[in-house]
Amino acid sequence: MNCLVTGAAGFIGSHLCRRLLKEGHYVSGIDSFTDYYPRSIKEANLAPFSKHKKFKFFPEDINRIDLNKLLQNIDAVFHLAAQAGVRASWGKNFSIYTKNNIEATQKILETAKKYRLTKFVYASSSSVYGSSPELPMKETNILSPFSPYGVSKLAAENLCSLYFRNYGVPTVSLRFFTVYGPGQRPDMAFHRFFKAILLNKPISIYGDGKQTRDFTYIDDIIEANIVSLVKGKEGEIYNIGGGNQLILKNVFSLLEQICQKKIQLQYEKKQKGDVLHTFADIKKAYVDLDYSPKVRLDEGLQKEWNWIQRYLS
Repeated sequence: MNCLVTGAAGFIGSHLCRRLLKEGHYVSGIDSFTDYYPRSIKEANLAPFSKHKKFKFFPEDINRIDLNKLLQNIDAVFHLAAQAGVRASWGKNFSIYTKNNIEATQKILETAKKYRLTKFVYASSSSVYGSSPELPMKETNILSPFSPYGVSKLAAENLCSLYFRNYGVPTVSLRFFTVYGPGQRPDMAFHRFFKAILLNKPISIYGDGKQTRDFTYIDDIIEANIVSLVKGKEGEIYNIGGGNQLILKNVFSLLEQICQKKIQLQYEKKQKGDVLHTFADIKKAYVDLDYSPKVRLDEGLQKEWNWIQRYLS
């Protein structure tokens, strides 16, 4: 199968490219190297497979590249490209999110309607729920994003639904819940925590630490993408979570065991856009996709700790 992965140099995108290539697919990757975090990190993500005979890479912006040419021989699209970051999405920065998250999605969908794709898998986010009073979060919950980033991801998700209903683009939207693991972005919690531990610095906690998250290991996220190609129902939306609601403060004892170090905590003011709780109801994904998270938090964190020691050495 000929697959297109947008955001191919990112954390999730690069893992997905590796998996697709391992399974024998041809992969075209596109990434514009936005400056949200250093380009060198993304280039390192690409390095293990950049010279693979079945991989082509386009260092281009979806808003500018000739999408007709890019999609001409593609069977399936995995649309992961997006401007990341809840806290950075306020104020004048929002124009970056509308361009990279909403406009880019509309343009690739508009082009995709001309071709007979097997699937168009969109990487959505738990941020579309906002501060949901109903836990665990079900796909049928009322959606009320709590950040401009969440608004942009919901808008793109809605575009996927519109293009399915109006043009038959075979979209499947996957709402990812707090993805972690080797290669995690430097702004994300566990990456920041492990780096602070390694450098013997205090860990900054925003708020009182009583917020809860549903942490999902990268391999489980990738598996959900892969099975969506065959089992994902067109026009449907699925929560992809780790299956557990964990209090952030309670994770630090586990980190101390893994790192064999005493952790210093430094509490800071709660950040705008950060929700108190996330917890995915994954029953729908279990029924339709046969999705069941396989990696326990302690296993996943050990793997990320092993990686970050190599990465920062």
